[in-house]
Amino acid sequence: MTAAHWPTNQWPENVARDIEDYSRPLFSCLDAAARDYPDQVYTVFMDATRTYAQVKDSADRLANFLASNGIEKGDRVAVNLPNIAHFPIVFFGILKAGAVCVSCNPFYTSPELHYQLNDAGAKAIFCMDHPEQYPVTVEAIKDSSVQMVVVCNVRSTMPKFKAILNGMRGKIPKAEQHKPEHRLFDHIMESYGPAAPELEIDPLEDLAVIFYTAGTTGMPKGAALTHSNLTYDLKALEEWARLQHEPEGPIEPVRKGGYHTYMGVIPWYQSFGLTVCMLSACWSASRLVCIPDPREGDPPYTEVLRSIQKYKATIMPAVPTIFMSLINHPKLNEYDLTSLMGCFSGGAPLPSEVCRQFEANTGAIIFEGYGLSETAPVATCNPTRRSMRKIGTVGFPLPGTNIKILDMETGSHEMPLGADGEIAICGPQVMKGYWNQPEANEFVFREIAGNRYFLTGDIGHIDEDGYILITDRKKDMIIVGGFNVYPKEIENTLMEHPKIEIAAIVGVPDSYSGEAVQAHIQLKKGETATEEEIRAFCKERLTAYKCPKIIEFRDTMPISPGGKLMRRKFRDDTTGV
Repeated sequence: MTAAHWPTNQWPENVARDIEDYSRPLFSCLDAAARDYPDQVYTVFMDATRTYAQVKDSADRLANFLASNGIEKGDRVAVNLPNIAHFPIVFFGILKAGAVCVSCNPFYTSPELHYQLNDAGAKAIFCMDHPEQYPVTVEAIKDSSVQMVVVCNVRSTMPKFKAILNGMRGKIPKAEQHKPEHRLFDHIMESYGPAAPELEIDPLEDLAVIFYTAGTTGMPKGAALTHSNLTYDLKALEEWARLQHEPEGPIEPVRKGGYHTYMGVIPWYQSFGLTVCMLSACWSASRLVCIPDPREGDPPYTEVLRSIQKYKATIMPAVPTIFMSLINHPKLNEYDLTSLMGCFSGGAPLPSEVCRQFEANTGAIIFEGYGLSETAPVATCNPTRRSMRKIGTVGFPLPGTNIKILDMETGSHEMPLGADGEIAICGPQVMKGYWNQPEANEFVFREIAGNRYFLTGDIGHIDEDGYILITDRKKDMIIVGGFNVYPKEIENTLMEHPKIEIAAIVGVPDSYSGEAVQAHIQLKKGETATEEEIRAFCKERLTAYKCPKIIEFRDTMPISPGGKLMRRKFRDDTTGV
């Protein structure tokens, strides 16, 4: 089976079955946008704007600085920044120097960051001038491969009157002091001309980004992605996405040249945010609103609502917890969100009721996709028109991508249609491999009929119409008395309860059945419920072995800066029954 013969009669009209001409340097999308739309705004940060021509100029200056200070082709350079206006400049500047961007979580502790820097062999790091994040970086680089630190202060990217006013009030984040040997981003912009080095890039072989991920097993590993891994995904998403730009207008490709405004609510240091938001905005020469912390505001997420209305955002990639938080926001009705047209949901399963409520409040369509850091990340996506979308599935493989469902024991035998198995992905977006992890690569790759497939560690199946359903993570599966229990199914059931805002299911040791189902529940504001009430609700909808044996009510849930539910925190806090 090839992508051209994917078993469905629901393939979107006018969407190609394959993708061509994606083998190009990733930074070429910035060069193209600056050439064709030089005066179009790229980044919006605290009302200050930077055009595509300005971002390219700054990225070229940065590439010149790196090349002039010993960074060579293939060297790894870490980016330890939130969603601020510096991020695209630093990212593209690293690539234009021929180096590889090592994407770091700016909320890491120093030991976590130290591990990542050493594993990647990073020679330099860009960090934020911040009273907490800068000291973490200083500690993390001790006894590491890092030889150069560049500090980025947001003052220069703010409107002058705000920078002056906030500076007087002490509101601009800044470390107490800097090491004298550390370089300042603003000084680099003043000292180096916009002359990026001339390089020969092999997009199919040369690395662009390393994302650290837990993968399917073990310690975090660096998913090493080439330039073409990412340019393919961008071009495939461009081919796939079709929106209705006017109420009675046709369904057509995403318009270019500043028509759209992307809301940057998911972190760009993760593959989902980088590809589907920051890079996709650049690919279409759209505006990009920088949101360093989507939880900002009183109550949380108020800043997101305000920014959608203020900047008339049209496209918002987000994770389900963000959609949940917005529809349950007490001030939701005070803001006009009807500018939104399309929202890409990923990172976790999207409850159908959350999808319904969000669309009812905005008029936008949410199309759910699926992928991993190892796949740049998008591998599948629901059609972006309501008549063809099937809620509860992740749609079809992107053009030029193929999916197989393999047995969970060996990952070598294809399962029959409708049967659960491990999802395997083959396509131009699949990573080159884990950085310096030959044994891990042997574990996750399979050659089938001459094609290289990546074993995702996710469980799912293909339905009779060709739509792909994710049943659960292989490692999250719970075994109760010999029966397989999938947390997603129970979480979706609990989310149908009118009092529940967020639900998380984990397995805990049980002396009788091996494992027991434990539910962690956060109620909607102002609601109360009892364990008996929740159990009765579940018994009406689930077989006995799937019903939670333990129920814990929580005031808050452990949510990562990227908006994902951190299941590991629940497991770490429990000892079983």
